[in-house]
Amino acid sequence: MTGGPAEVRCLLMRGGTSKGAYFLADDLPQDTAARDGLLLRIMGSPDPRQIDGLGGGHPLTSKVAVVSVADDPEADVDYLFLQVAVDTAEVSDRQNCGNLLAGIGPFAVERGLVPARDGHTSVRIRMLNSGDLATATFPTPGGRVDYTGAAVISGVPGTAAPVVIEFAQGAAPLLPTGRAREVVAGTPVTCVDNGMPTVLIPADALGVTGHETPRELEDDPALRDRIERIRLEAGRLMGLGDVRDTTVPKLSLLAPPAQDGAVTTRTFIPHRCHTSIGVLGAAGVAAGLRIPGSVAADIARLPAHGDRLRIEHPTGFLDIEAGVGTDADGTPVVRRTAVVRTARKIFDGTVFPGPERTAPASAPEPDEAAPAPGVPGRER
Repeated sequence: MTGGPAEVRCLLMRGGTSKGAYFLADDLPQDTAARDGLLLRIMGSPDPRQIDGLGGGHPLTSKVAVVSVADDPEADVDYLFLQVAVDTAEVSDRQNCGNLLAGIGPFAVERGLVPARDGHTSVRIRMLNSGDLATATFPTPGGRVDYTGAAVISGVPGTAAPVVIEFAQGAAPLLPTGRAREVVAGTPVTCVDNGMPTVLIPADALGVTGHETPRELEDDPALRDRIERIRLEAGRLMGLGDVRDTTVPKLSLLAPPAQDGAVTTRTFIPHRCHTSIGVLGAAGVAAGLRIPGSVAADIARLPAHGDRLRIEHPTGFLDIEAGVGTDADGTPVVRRTAVVRTARKIFDGTVFPGPERTAPASAPEPDEAAPAPGVPGRER
């Protein structure tokens, strides 16, 4: 007999280039261990395919947003992001997610936490993982969320309504180590935090071009080992402690742009290579491009005017506005970060948690994994 509720109200939504399950905090157990155990059952972890839950077998589709009314006068709602591991029984709250953030405002209106205005509605969001604030503005004609529109973001087919997200300047220093450049595990890097602890690495310093496909990079065991060494050492330098069992910091490999962008990226989260780039990861890259002396400044092709930067990634690009200045001591600080994303409600209803599972499911039977030789592919 498993613990926790037998069914939970849930809204599944695509936010940016990720997909996740959105819950009201009141619909989940208040005890952290009980909550995490329930979410593992809902998402179908641990199992590489998450075949018995909502997860899609990839970190980008194994995410959870927990939302509640904020008690902070500067915010309307609180947003807790939880990364549910795919093939291990782990739930982490040690990072933000800027992609699921795109769906928080619409979700808050859908659940009645924030009243909608006729035209556009702005929702002030406190990201509990870091304490940072953001404001999401999206269309609500007639007082209802409209998910249709003409906005396009790379990595997502079709078009949708724009969600404009503006980030307030966070309390964390932009340069967690206090320096624009470090040598970590024998590699030049820049450690930044513009809403997400991120390590910027010149791709050529790792013996790759930075234009490889995610699969090609993931299939290079020597590269994976070196990236992990950098991540562990950088995590300590950034004040994050032992990050062996966490998903931060992220690591972005940087290379000259392939198209008309400012830079090309390949981002690890932390061991899988992102098929695009996360919003907050892009915010870190964009800020890093504008820091004199950073490894990114050596690679970037910056526009002559304005704050908008185009960050290229494996499936296209992300446009982000990032302004960086200096404080009275000459320390780089973020002046403004804003991005346009989209979100779409996929379903709203009840999810039924599966049984408790302590080990990954066994590999699929051969006839499930692929058609037998000489036999046409079966429908699945």
